[in-house]
Amino acid sequence: MIHDDRVIFSRLRLVGAGFLMLGALIVGQLFRVQVLEHGFYSALASDQHDFIQRLFPVRGQILARDPKTGETSLLAANRKLALVYANPSQIKDPKLAAQKLAPILGLDEADLYAKLADPKSQYRPLKKQVPDDIKAQVLALGLAGISMADEDWRYYPEGTSGAQVLGFVGTTDDGRRVGRYGLEGYFDQALTGSQGTMSSEHDSLGNVIATADQSGTPVKDGDNLVLTLDRTVEYFVCQKLEAWVAQYQAERGSVVIIEPKTGAVIAMCNTPTFDPNAYNQVTDASAYNNTAIFGAYEPGSVFKAITMAAALDAGKVTPDTPFNDNGPVQIGPNTIHNADPKPRGLVTMTDVLDFSLNTGLVEVVSRLGPEAFRNYVRNFGFGQKTGIELQTESPGSTEELEHSGEIWSATASFGQGVSVTPLQLALAYAAFADNGVLMKPIIVAETDHADGTKDVARPLAVRRVLSERAAKLITAMLVSVVEKGEGKHAAVPGYWIAGKTGTAQIPKAGGGGYEVGSTIGSFAGFGPIEDPKFVMVVRIDRPQGVNFAESSAAPLWGDIAKYLLDYYEVPPTRPVK
Repeated sequence: MIHDDRVIFSRLRLVGAGFLMLGALIVGQLFRVQVLEHGFYSALASDQHDFIQRLFPVRGQILARDPKTGETSLLAANRKLALVYANPSQIKDPKLAAQKLAPILGLDEADLYAKLADPKSQYRPLKKQVPDDIKAQVLALGLAGISMADEDWRYYPEGTSGAQVLGFVGTTDDGRRVGRYGLEGYFDQALTGSQGTMSSEHDSLGNVIATADQSGTPVKDGDNLVLTLDRTVEYFVCQKLEAWVAQYQAERGSVVIIEPKTGAVIAMCNTPTFDPNAYNQVTDASAYNNTAIFGAYEPGSVFKAITMAAALDAGKVTPDTPFNDNGPVQIGPNTIHNADPKPRGLVTMTDVLDFSLNTGLVEVVSRLGPEAFRNYVRNFGFGQKTGIELQTESPGSTEELEHSGEIWSATASFGQGVSVTPLQLALAYAAFADNGVLMKPIIVAETDHADGTKDVARPLAVRRVLSERAAKLITAMLVSVVEKGEGKHAAVPGYWIAGKTGTAQIPKAGGGGYEVGSTIGSFAGFGPIEDPKFVMVVRIDRPQGVNFAESSAAPLWGDIAKYLLDYYEVPPTRPVK
């Protein structure tokens, strides 16, 4: 067959044009890949050859140091527990596997079978926080497709003791673990530490290329916190409080014990409480709140010592200043009564505290004046946070003292219309015990960093609130309250104890007066007065069967005080009757 030369030449031109077009496409594609989209493909190569390994820090521990031995004990630690998970695609007999696993893991067999019988799934978590004994039983089954991985979980060896002080570590919706409430919440960042990263280049088989560049940031483990809490005292007080609240069928209770010279918190307990190991089983989230710092309340007569101390310091009264108690006092349309309506006639200011006369405190604050009274109350730290290193602290309220009118300072003089926390009261009474100096509270004695350095807390005086003379005078008057007045049930044989009762009414939730038949009983005090070892505030909410703090809070205070004096081996300073 004969071909026309022109036809052949035409075909060659078409083929050549096709090659040219193909070449142009290849060049264009190379240009796009190497120039226009270089960043994308570089990142893709990095994903294939590099890996970023996250290095997770160890959460810091929380400890208490025994003041007698110097040894520390764990209050919050980390515990490795297993996560049991399945790869259903590797399970040949899901029904048999479910039958064997369900009783060991405590799971419903039908639900477990549904998870194991999905051949397309390669990962199904089955059970978290599995302890070693259960883990061993699962491993003994030797089931294909069932595996385990260790996970760090927060563990609280003391259970409910001091739970609101510690808080807990919870899990967010996106799976992060964060500290909530108490120390865990306040120091979450310090306890968590910081993650590190390590970047390494790998070959096609996944092996690290030793000669390639490696970089990253080091992990920083969390800080350890050593508390001022005395573990032995904390446990005793928490158990005692729980039993006491149960005995009187009270709604709740709190105890705060501090060292007056330093402001160090020795014990802080509340009930109802919760177990931070099982925080998610709590039905009422209010159990997480630390009432000792969160639950501000109208304190009642324990506040009378603050008013009296201020007037002593200002030189407006002395312990022997006379007062004629003629019964109720009228201020405008308001009538102020004493708990005992019977007039006592001519008494002293010491008697006013002994018998807890509201009318006597109205006389005291009228001599002091509303502005001076307001300044003293603020200087004692009321109406502002103490600065304790715990989440959810309340400042309380002294706002009513800003109002003009005699009635506001009059009612506040005996503890109505202002709200305070047990910790604020404890610090104020500690100022009496420490010659008139208000201290900042300390709950963390020492912070131990991962690099071996330490931060040690030092006592910090906030300000002088009373002269040394006024502090000694109010102390002597508070001793009289325990010896002769309504605080007799707080007495400890062989020791001089100073303190004051307080029976407070509870404001109605909607406002407009106070609840009928409901009270909060408090006792605040310290001892022994020659060299005070502790200041303690006891608060009992809505006790049943008793009307006054002398029967609810004072006896518990006395029981704990006796224990403390024995524990600290303080010898008696007076004959035991």
